[in-house]
Amino acid sequence: MAKGLIWATAEDLARNRGRVLSLYRQILRSLNSSNLPLTLAARLSKKAEAKAIFMLGAEERSIHNIEDLIDVAEYTLSLLRKGEIPKYRQ
Repeated sequence: MAKGLIWATAEDLARNRGRVLSLYRQILRSLNSSNLPLTLAARLSKKAEAKAIFMLGAEERSIHNIEDLIDVAEYTLSLLRKGEIPKYRQ
């Protein structure tokens, strides 16, 4: 991924754009799954939460933070595909 050492270059950001959009769409689709025990209101709330997280992540410029955010999105997607809802941990 990294052309820049610490901060992402425009090339780095362009290279990850397709991957991030794909993860975003897959997460939204997974939230519509009938395997998840969510009401309509809960589904809409989770979708809004995912959108907010991706919008905040779009402003990130640190290469390591971007890689971490992508890893978290992939992990979340794996949980959703199993029919589990990711839990918030502090």
